[in-house]
Amino acid sequence: MAAKKAKRKYSKASQTEVKNEMDRFKKGKARSGKGGAKVKSRKQAIAIGLSKARKKGKKVPKVAKKKTAKKKTAKKKAKKSARK
Repeated sequence: MAAKKAKRKYSKASQTEVKNEMDRFKKGKARSGKGGAKVKSRKQAIAIGLSKARKKGKKVPKVAKKKTAKKKTAKKKAKKSARK
């Protein structure tokens, strides 16, 4: 049997959108938000490119949800109960 072809997480169109934003960042012309603040990091430029791709309806995975700090809260509760 032939090996399964891996599905593409990001469409070619979304990749070009990110590439364009990276080019703007490298030239120092990338801006973010309503105020047009200058983009200072590579990660921020990538996030803006992905956001623009999502707005245009390109194939981009959903935004990852932030992980909750369950272990830390459990440790804090244990410490509080130990003090009493």
